[in-house]
Amino acid sequence: MAGNDLGSLLGSLLGGGQGGSGGAGGVLGSLLGALAGGKSGAGADGANPLGGLIDMLTKSGLVDQAQSWVGTGQNQPVSGAQITEALPDETLQKVAADAGVSPQEAADQIAQSLPQAVDRLTPNGSVPQGSLEDIIRQQQL
Repeated sequence: MAGNDLGSLLGSLLGGGQGGSGGAGGVLGSLLGALAGGKSGAGADGANPLGGLIDMLTKSGLVDQAQSWVGTGQNQPVSGAQITEALPDETLQKVAADAGVSPQEAADQIAQSLPQAVDRLTPNGSVPQGSLEDIIRQQQL
């Protein structure tokens, strides 16, 4: 369940099988890995931090966006600034350090790829149960 493995899975889920797949998948993998192994309140279910992330975004005022990604309709966009506001500072700092980018670049990458990733991981309009790795592997079939 290393961040790199999760990043690779997310990169392939997002269709980044070629050269640049490490970017978005790596940043999302690092984010979800940090939430899974991180501090209390980040993700109630340590094996699947997706629900915790969606709760965190919802509590930060991104209700419509998060619901649009989980739901089956059009995905609403989110900005890097909104991601910066929604995530705990230490989480964003860790993700940025893991990815070798600035916190703002990490937030921008998360904002760009998170809607599609959540949409792909929730094809039935709800957050599935099970470990995040299992969910990702199931969606690639």
